[in-house]
Amino acid sequence: MVHAAQFWDAQAEKYSKQPIANEAAYNATLDRTRYYLDEDQRVLEVGCGTGSTALRLCDNVREYVGSDVSSGMIRIASEKAFEKGARNVAFKTAAVGEIADKNTPFDAVLGFNLLHLLPTLDEDLKRIASVLKPGGLFISKTFCGLGPKAPLKWRLMKIVLPILQALGKAPYVRFQREAELREQIEAHGFEILETRHFVTDVSVPFIVARKLA
Repeated sequence: MVHAAQFWDAQAEKYSKQPIANEAAYNATLDRTRYYLDEDQRVLEVGCGTGSTALRLCDNVREYVGSDVSSGMIRIASEKAFEKGARNVAFKTAAVGEIADKNTPFDAVLGFNLLHLLPTLDEDLKRIASVLKPGGLFISKTFCGLGPKAPLKWRLMKIVLPILQALGKAPYVRFQREAELREQIEAHGFEILETRHFVTDVSVPFIVARKLA
């Protein structure tokens, strides 16, 4: 299987030009995330991609840091931030397991469409918890599996996925039940505050968890 950084570097330009697949669900995710943010917070987004979400949320917080394993994605994100004139945003190349914070711990860590792509999820959740303040929030939206209304193309993709991965045409993808993901998050010192669903054809729970003191 191709290394994650190599795969996403190759996809960066194409990815940056793709329209949002479900605009309503995306906007609902942003709106609910904003509910938990305020202008005094330092926020980290892991797996930030080309920075679209960061640049929509950064006006709601004091400082916003975006990280991604792909240097190609980070380059595009940094260019977009410069064009927007976003002064409170910084982007850096780092896998989730490599993130570190030498300053004040973060008030919130965001991870959207990411956790199912992490083969070392337990280790990564531990690292996320380590850079959060006690009482800090971990907000995620993550693919868990196909729902009963999933389109046929999604079901076929699951069948051919191992072949595409062997050819270096697809990244690692985790399939797990939502309940398992929630338990995994809780096992790393978090309390689940809420779970929402903004789509129905696949299982992509929006989860807000608070780090216990």
